[in-house]
Amino acid sequence: MPLKKQFLNHKKKTYTIMQKHDLLHEFPEMKEKIHELKTSDSRFRKFFDEYHEVDHAIHSIETGATPTTDEHLNELRKKRVGLKDSIYEFLKK
Repeated sequence: MPLKKQFLNHKKKTYTIMQKHDLLHEFPEMKEKIHELKTSDSRFRKFFDEYHEVDHAIHSIETGATPTTDEHLNELRKKRVGLKDSIYEFLKK
């Protein structure tokens, strides 16, 4: 069960912070394969880097460090899910 924390951002909106979404937490059983692909496959590395950039942006918004609209936050979350799906396809191979 994910840990949740309520907080207020600069606009006084409340968001729910879920547990960490970095790839090693998302796919702990594939740690070695993730490392291998990061160093050997430039396409995987591109997805990996973009995923972490989007995840960092989401975390920054959720902690209140970066104000934004709900629509932008939702778009970032959708993008993160799409990137995670693409990364999972690499990991299944």
